Amino acid sequence: MRDWTSGYSQAELESAERRFGLRFPPDLADLLRERRPAAGYDWRTDDGRIRQALGQPLEGLQFDVEHNGLWWPEWGDRPATPGERAEAMRAIVEAAPRLIPIIGHRYIPESPHEAGNPVFSVMQSDIVYYGADLADYLRRDFSPVPPQTPVERPGRHIPFWSDLVERDPMIL
Repeated sequence: MRDWTSGYSQAELESAERRFGLRFPPDLADLLRERRPAAGYDWRTDDGRIRQALGQPLEGLQFDVEHNGLWWPEWGDRPATPGERAEAMRAIVEAAPRLIPIIGHRYIPESPHEAGNPVFSVMQSDIVYYGADLADYLRRDFSPVPPQTPVERPGRHIPFWSDLVERDPMIL
């Protein structure tokens, strides 16, 4: 069971949203006001770690584009040079809902800005549902006896990220 520590004030959450240019989904904001994972990111002081975590999904996908042949036909013709591929992947990821790190490589989409977004585990293009929503993720990752069943497809489809989960991402 993971440890928890005290939550943030509303002013601290708003400061973090301004500093990182994001909006916490309502269920994540409610949780972070109540309590936060002790091993998670400190949205008041961990600027470097948080910026690195915010960039990790793009960096991981760019790695798989360059080293593992990742490229989907929907993305158009595969650009010829590494720089062009990096820019194309940046544009694709920037068009997708932004992922907010919770702890480690667990992320929740920023949008839609509603409670109930799924939680993803993101390791390069190995992306899986880690919770059908935030409450399910917390049961799975923070309970003394987590559910042994796999995460079923959540009710909410998140453009791009759910697509990566739901099909083999290594299609050339």
